[in-house]
Amino acid sequence: MSETRPRVLGPVVDDETRCIHYRSPQDVIAIEFACCREFYPCHLCHAETAGHPARQWPVASRAEPAVLCGVCGNLLTITEYLAVDGCPACAAPFNPGCRLHTEFYFEV
Repeated sequence: MSETRPRVLGPVVDDETRCIHYRSPQDVIAIEFACCREFYPCHLCHAETAGHPARQWPVASRAEPAVLCGVCGNLLTITEYLAVDGCPACAAPFNPGCRLHTEFYFEV
C-alpha cells in the first residue's frame, strides 16, 4: 500500500478515483498518461482537462508503474495491470470493461 498517493486530475468523484464518466464499484484505477506523466481516471477525463492530446505508453515501457489502484494506492506496472483482474495488493476487482479501452492508454 502506498503511503503517498499521486494526485489524480480530472473530474474525480470519490477517493477511489471514480470519475464522472466511469463510476461503477469496479472503476477504481487511474492511469498515468505517457504524454504528461499525470494520473487521470480515464481517457475522457484526460481529453477534457489536460489541454493536449494523449499519447500511449509504448510497448517498451511495460515495466513503468503507471496504474494506480484507487482503493489501496498500490502502483502497478503496465505489465502487471494487463495481466490481472484486480489489485494484487488489496484484491479490489477492476472493471473488466476497461480492457476494451487498452489502446487508448497503451500501444498494443
